[in-house]
Amino acid sequence: MTALLLLPLLLPFAVPALARRALDRLAPVTALWVITVSAVVLAGCSLAALGGFVLTGLLKLPVFAALGELVRPLPTPSDLVVVPAAAVSVGALAVCAGTLVRAALREFRAFRSARTEACRRPAAGDLCVVDSPHPDAYALPGRPHRIVVTTAMLRSLDVAEREALFAHERAHNRGGHHYFLAAAELAAHCHPALRRVRGTIRLAAERAADEAAAAAVGDRRLTARAIARAALAGQDARSTRPDLAPAAASGPVPHRVKALLATPHVPRRAAAWIAALLVACTALSFASSATGVLVVHHRVEIAQGEESR
Repeated sequence: MTALLLLPLLLPFAVPALARRALDRLAPVTALWVITVSAVVLAGCSLAALGGFVLTGLLKLPVFAALGELVRPLPTPSDLVVVPAAAVSVGALAVCAGTLVRAALREFRAFRSARTEACRRPAAGDLCVVDSPHPDAYALPGRPHRIVVTTAMLRSLDVAEREALFAHERAHNRGGHHYFLAAAELAAHCHPALRRVRGTIRLAAERAADEAAAAAVGDRRLTARAIARAALAGQDARSTRPDLAPAAASGPVPHRVKALLATPHVPRRAAAWIAALLVACTALSFASSATGVLVVHHRVEIAQGEESR
């Protein structure tokens, strides 16, 4: 049982390297889906494993054994292993919950502030222009979706570059990329190894929007130039946008510009192997956590006298 519950806690450490390779070899939209779903499943499996350790440790204590109506000792490995594992798991879950709540409250305040600012300004369709000396532009989800751009950013780009920038931000809203960023943030608070995957998911969302913008304006070089100039204009400006609001000038811009200037993505044979490894890692974690939880449940039923050994 212990080994089964440990595996979901160890497998996420292999995911950051696999996620980076998947983004390099898969189409951006495909990579975004595969990496995000894998991160969320791995995060859930790690929480389930921690919960299994906590439950096992609690049921070793007389007061919780009585509450659980145990009529015989819970069959587990040595208490020297179970009790410390349960204590560490309780601490880990408390840290996860605390950091997640703080991050959620901070993001909620940032979104509310951004929506309030956008609603105060007259909108031209989905475009909202904010008078500010700080160059910035981002996709603001909600009802309705908005593209928020500052006057300083508009002055930094020519007409064609503005259209490429707007196409990029519209691609974010159309693709629901804020949901992927939210899922990445959630996973990052569930397991420390998944914090490094958060950046890969953000880059995948930006690459997907880059490709959509290039297709919309019909010019990859123009899109690359618009992104580069927007990033250069906003590099010294303090942005007030929410963390989960995707923006064209965020992420490793040189990597994105290089990808746009290169030949459009052609699926490679290695891509299937990288995707398969990532999916296999996720499936193994899910199978291990599910089996471990079922083993714990079975042993609790034995201790309750509902089943024989």
